[in-house]
This record gives sequence, structure tokens and C-alpha cells, in this order.
Amino acid sequence: MKEIFHYIWQVTLRELQRIVSRPLYLTASVGAFLFSLFFFMTLMKAGAAEEMPVALVDMDQSSISRRLAHEMQATPSVNIQLVTNNYAEARDAMQQGKIYGILVVPHGFYSNLASLKRPRVDFYVTNAYTVGGNTAYKQMLTIVNLISGAFQREVLRKKGMTDDIIMHRIQPVSIDAHMVANPWGNYTIYLVSTVLPGILGVIALMLTVFAVGFELKSKTTREWLRTAGGNYTIAMIGKLLPYTVIYMALGVVCYAVMFSMFGFPVLGSHWRLLFGLLLFIMAMEVMGIVLIGLLPTLRDAISVGALYSMLGFSLSGFTYPVMGMLPPVQALSWLEPLRHYYVIYVNEALMGAPAINSTPAALMLVAFIIPALCVAPRLHHALIYQNYPLK
Repeated sequence: MKEIFHYIWQVTLRELQRIVSRPLYLTASVGAFLFSLFFFMTLMKAGAAEEMPVALVDMDQSSISRRLAHEMQATPSVNIQLVTNNYAEARDAMQQGKIYGILVVPHGFYSNLASLKRPRVDFYVTNAYTVGGNTAYKQMLTIVNLISGAFQREVLRKKGMTDDIIMHRIQPVSIDAHMVANPWGNYTIYLVSTVLPGILGVIALMLTVFAVGFELKSKTTREWLRTAGGNYTIAMIGKLLPYTVIYMALGVVCYAVMFSMFGFPVLGSHWRLLFGLLLFIMAMEVMGIVLIGLLPTLRDAISVGALYSMLGFSLSGFTYPVMGMLPPVQALSWLEPLRHYYVIYVNEALMGAPAINSTPAALMLVAFIIPALCVAPRLHHALIYQNYPLK
């Protein structure tokens, strides 16, 4: 064991010297991830989209339509950029991308409302910008419903009804919603908490491909193996060890920013969450070894690695649920480590579930070692005979 640790340490020292001698390693890992951390945490610091520009086409010019405009402007989610009585003007603004939604108040809106004729208002939203369009539509719908309920309450009050009876008439079913672990509806908690570890995984995979592939391209693999005492496993462990430590340090910084500075909830165990992150990083490194072992050139391995890691964001399930995907795509999602990390994160951070719930996902991350074992003879042969193409 002492000899094994000695060789691992020698390979690690050799890799540290290579990291220091080539600024690309630290720039592509530490620099890129810290920039991503700063970008996403400042981009979505409010937790939801705010001040989405909309237009109000007020053809009624009544006190109720002006109140509608006032209530909309008072909400943080939308900002009325244009008030007009010409629909064509508002439509042109939407086509130019200046606004995300249009609320049209027709002629006679107030008089029809007062005579209980159920006037109609029209919404126009653009889903070319999904977040902007959905936010504008939700806010406009909420404001119109509130105005309608307030007006109905005043009419019923004048008829002598008590507020208790009025509320039963306006809202016969009372909704008591409980958003587990995220009562604020903060979209950042759902999105950034998976995007940032996913970016860290992309960095881990790409740098693993580059670190091993560059040894093959530079024909320094025999020196690398000699430093490891001729042992392939020791050579791989010693090479990946410093990178794993760097990635885990970045992960700890990321967690500190999310959970301490921004107050993201963690209902479960911090230690199990960190362990899940470690397994995820190691699984991405292992897949980097698989790619450089299967593909003949560094260029091809990096290209396929970029495609594979990017697909993880779509197949992980944090933006679109996996159970809603087609069965073949669901099966494909099992091949992405980010999918299993996301399951661990949801169980530990948002659900506070017992450890047994995260165990299958953790075992799946461990299982990614199997394809690396299968490709090991081919890659070991390439390290010895240096028969990989240079281009």
C-alpha cells in the first residue's frame, strides 16, 4: 500500500506541474466556473423575471380601465411600456420585440361590467420568448381576475350581502397551496442549483478528455506510465486526483454561495449532498476517459464530449420532467450523470427525504465505472504503444 500511495503521489505531482505550466487548465476550470457562478447568481438574483414590458390598449378610457392600468403597473412582474387606444401600434411593438404581451380593454367595458353583461378582454402574448410571454400572461390574467372580483364584490355589497356570503359567492372553493421547500416560488432555486453543478460536470469531462488526449497527442504516455510504476490504474488515479480536488473545492464554493449567501433551502443532509456531487464529478471524469478511449483523436473526443455533456441539461429533468418524455428518450436519460445528480439534489435539498431514496441514483453514478473498465485495455494499449493519430 505504501508503494501504491508513493506512485499515486508521484503522478499527482507530475500532473500538478503540468497544470501550473499550462494556464489553460486553471482558466478552463476555475476561471470558467467562477464566471458562470457570478453570471447566474447575479442574473437571477430576484428569483423570477421582473419588469416584463407589456402594452395596454385602452379603448374604453374609463375609471375601471385606468385602475386596471394602475394595478398592473404596481406589480413587480410587468411594466407597462405602452398605453394606447390603437391595437395596431401595440401589435407593431410586439412584432419588433419591444413588449411581451398586450392587454386589450374594449369599448363599453365599464358599462357592460356595470350592467353585468360579462365584457371580454383580450390577451396577446408572444411565446417566442417563453419566460417573458408566460410571465406577462400570468400577471395580466391575475390582475383582470382581481379587478373582476373586486367589482363583483362592490355590486353584491350594494345588494346588502355580507362579506362572508360575498366571498363564498366569488370564490366558492378556497385554495390553500403549499410549495414544498420553496414557498416563494423562486425559480432560481430550481434552475441554478442544477445548472451550476452541470457546468462543473461539463468542465470535468472536457478537461479529462483534454488531459489524457494531450498526453497521447504529445506522445508522453510512456513517461506517464513510468511515473506510475507501469500501472494503468495508478496512472489514471494520480492524474485525475488534483482535478477532482479542484472541482470539489469549486463545488463547495458554489454550495456556500447558494445555501449561505442566497439562502437556498436544504431540508436534508449537506454531507449526503456533497457526496452526491463527488460521485457526479467522478462519473463525468470517468465518461471523459471512456470517450478518449473509444475515439481515435483528441479533436473527435472533445467534440463528442461537448455534445454528450450538453445533452445532460435537457435529459436531466430539471426543465422538462423525464416522465413526460418519450420512452426511448427516458431510457437515454439514464446514460447522463446529471440526471442522477438531480435526483439526489431534489431528495436531499428540496424534499428532505431519507438516504434510501437517493441510494439508487448514487449507485447509478458509481455504475459509470463499468464502461471505463471495458475501455481500459484499449486505452492502456494506446498509452504503451502510442498508436493514436496526432490529428
